[in-house]
Amino acid sequence: MSTHLAHGLGTDLVEPDWPPLTDAEVTDVVGAARVRWRSPRPLSAAAVVERDGRRLFVKRHHVSVRSLPGLAEEHAFLRHLRERGAPVVTVLDAVARGEWTYEVHSAGVGTDLYRDALSWSPFASTAHARAAGAALARLHLAAEGFTAPRRAPRPLIASFTVFAAPDPRAALAAYVGERPGLSRALPRFPWRADTERVLLPLYERLAPHLPGLEPLWTHNDWHASNLLWGEDGAVSTVLDFGMSDRTTAVHDLATALERNTVQWLSPDRPVRERDAVALLRGYQAVRPLSPAESAALPALLPLVHAEFALSELDYFHGVTRSPGNTRLAYEYYVGHAEWFTGPAGRRLLDLVAAEV
Repeated sequence: MSTHLAHGLGTDLVEPDWPPLTDAEVTDVVGAARVRWRSPRPLSAAAVVERDGRRLFVKRHHVSVRSLPGLAEEHAFLRHLRERGAPVVTVLDAVARGEWTYEVHSAGVGTDLYRDALSWSPFASTAHARAAGAALARLHLAAEGFTAPRRAPRPLIASFTVFAAPDPRAALAAYVGERPGLSRALPRFPWRADTERVLLPLYERLAPHLPGLEPLWTHNDWHASNLLWGEDGAVSTVLDFGMSDRTTAVHDLATALERNTVQWLSPDRPVRERDAVALLRGYQAVRPLSPAESAALPALLPLVHAEFALSELDYFHGVTRSPGNTRLAYEYYVGHAEWFTGPAGRRLLDLVAAEV
């Protein structure tokens, strides 16, 4: 058994999907180097390594998850953001070695205060929530003008196509048809009936607001552990653009609310209402929402997870072949949407609507 454990889809540490990075392989990629810290994130193997006294971040993917063309999509976005002054890492290299693809970045500036926290852990303070909201708004301003098309179909990308379409049933059929792992996974579940029962009624509330949302390349995985922090409590570096794609600003903001303010790993799923308010106020102090975005945000929030959940189904069934995680990803697809129709979910939606 590996001595390096990773975060799973619950609260327990588990065996990682992929073997941890070794000194020998990082040396092959970046030159003589040593691993100083291995990330506990589960979907790839990543580490901070030291070379000639300088710290770098190296991430390894299986080629079925990220090929070099797949990395090029997100690296182009990172370069645009840096050119616009956004606090993101510098892309240093991307190389292929057999069945593996490696990317090398600068390590970023600031302290990784949440590096050992579970991905959906809440902010340590409302001050951090407000700072994260402001940083997200600044990132969206920097993203303007990046006009690359949406990414090609790949696992583990948080896109916005199915429930952004005029005909979500046709868009869902197309989405599934482009992903063989997903098309093989879904027949195990009552996915058509659940989509009609739970998700499509939520879409009907969102649909009138969709024409007012402008396309924008976005981060799509905005949570505390993807941020580095300065001594002043502000966000000093934004990390991990692996799920980025062309969505909308309000989709990214909804993702930030869903990831950081609902404690999904707790049995009763409590909501950090003060964090939700602080995040929204921090965002709007930098980039006020348009009337169309304000109307769309509470309608989009119950659906913002859905395409990434489908992408996880594709990954867990088609790549890692994990029946247990495939089932959990399906429960994520249906269950998170369903939660928003209950008392706690409706309360959060009312709170968001009142703030925007």
